[in-house]
Amino acid sequence: MPPAIIHVKDLVVDYKTRHGVVRALNGISLDVAPGECVGFIGPNGAGKSSTLKTLMGFHFPTSGTVQLFGCAPGDIHSRTRTGYLPEVSLYYPFMKGRELLELYGGLQGLSRAELKQRIPGLLERVGLGGRGETLIREYSKGMQQRLGIAQAIIAEPDLLIFDELSSGLDPVGRYDLRQVLLDLKSRGATIFFSSHELYEVEALCDRIVVINQGRIIAQESVPQLLSILGQTSLEEYFMDLIRPGIGSHSLERV
Repeated sequence: MPPAIIHVKDLVVDYKTRHGVVRALNGISLDVAPGECVGFIGPNGAGKSSTLKTLMGFHFPTSGTVQLFGCAPGDIHSRTRTGYLPEVSLYYPFMKGRELLELYGGLQGLSRAELKQRIPGLLERVGLGGRGETLIREYSKGMQQRLGIAQAIIAEPDLLIFDELSSGLDPVGRYDLRQVLLDLKSRGATIFFSSHELYEVEALCDRIVVINQGRIIAQESVPQLLSILGQTSLEEYFMDLIRPGIGSHSLERV
């Protein structure tokens, strides 16, 4: 077996607040193999964003092991091979879409010539054809999400990490995104994303990881899961797993 692209072992993440220390992640472990597409699902407050932010080096683990490409989170080697879309993307409103992609592409090491050649086709690919010269402040939320996807994939990274993948996208946007990700998957990209759209997870993923209250409670390949479910829907399976924790907070005082 080739080494895992994402390796997480016994990860604990605590936050200090004025009311004391709260625990967001309580000893989670998971691996994502090269070329695998994994959906990370759970209710609000389950620990999904804390996990992804720790993978990207934005939060520091309290304990446990986290590696991307065998390196610590935030290492330059892993950063240059990873495309990331945060849950909330805030872009410079006075920039044009093309200019933002030039900025992010340049940070990823692409030359001006490469960017000039790559950006028009990339905008078409994410459904923003002809909008590269539009100011970002004139973009709708869905258009900004499409632009965020474009910046994440502009350097054709080996690993893609998306937090709430289809946030703000209408059905057409979700379909277009699904085609983009299926294409990336066919080219061998490794994809790890959180989403509340269970149909999207089922359509795209090789495996599903369920988290609730800071703990991973299930990991199944999609074929195995569908075989287990039979006539039961993925939504019903998900709801059964997270009960009675529906609506509860994952953060524990420690």
